[in-house]
Amino acid sequence: MSAGRPNSRRHCLWMLTLALLTAHAASTAGAAEEQAILSRLATKSLLIDVARADGRLVAVGEWAHVLLSDDGGASWRQAESVPTRMTLTDVTFADAKRGWAVGHDAVVIHTRDGGENWELQYQAPEEEVPLLSVWFENAEHGLVVGAFGMLLETTDGGETWRRRPLTSNPEEDYHLNAIFRGPGDTLFIAAESGWIYRSMDGGNSWERLHPPYEGSFWGGLAVGGEAFLVFGMRGHVFRSEDLGESWQELDSGTDQSLQSAIVRADGTVVLVGLGGAVLTSSDGGRTFSAAIEPDRRGIAAAAEGANGTLLLFGETGVKTR
Repeated sequence: MSAGRPNSRRHCLWMLTLALLTAHAASTAGAAEEQAILSRLATKSLLIDVARADGRLVAVGEWAHVLLSDDGGASWRQAESVPTRMTLTDVTFADAKRGWAVGHDAVVIHTRDGGENWELQYQAPEEEVPLLSVWFENAEHGLVVGAFGMLLETTDGGETWRRRPLTSNPEEDYHLNAIFRGPGDTLFIAAESGWIYRSMDGGNSWERLHPPYEGSFWGGLAVGGEAFLVFGMRGHVFRSEDLGESWQELDSGTDQSLQSAIVRADGTVVLVGLGGAVLTSSDGGRTFSAAIEPDRRGIAAAAEGANGTLLLFGETGVKTR
């Protein structure tokens, strides 16, 4: 960690924001060697991310809860075996069967059967670094990012992982909050302190961009053409239509921190965040209409459910809108 940084940097900013969502995290020493506990309340516990494995939805969250739905979110069940009790922060699938989830204690777990069963691929509890986001180009090449500049890469489906520097500056240890595909073949990383990193070569090299904002960015989303959004603390949303060379700040209509975004089947862009914030755009992310869920509970992720419903994942588990 760079000299002179405040002690609060020891807690991942992403999870500090989500502290409004939960009073605790699954961080029992040695828990990465244990199995997640089956719980009938899993659908009501903190869920942080969701991904599609073909027609199946797979959601992850605290205590290594992994929930599966094969009916568009109408019903859920827990995965059969998950080899950790660490809070899981992100999940992705390369195809219908092969997927990865990451979380606290630098845990990476892998499934070969669509999320039913998982195996431990990587962990480094001694580093006290939460992994926050995972991206796979295909079933072999993937990248994982996390706190304090953590960047891991695999080229063999996660059988081996190597730590890579993001830049040539060893003092540059910003929290890397989310890695996402941008327009075309670009990759971006949303980070703290107003930084965005861009790769034009599949993650082999990165350059630092700086939109006109000093707060943390929590995520981003490609919205068509060369346009994409980045969003984060206090409702800040920026749009770029030239792969990050220039930026336009948008009026989000909220001061709630924004955590995640999706593009629905009809092209509607949806952003979700703390305080029950749900933002929608019908013009490709140029303008937004903001609403607040009645319970005002934090939302960490969203997905499109059956019959056009919107599924919201967060402090109250999963609910349908």
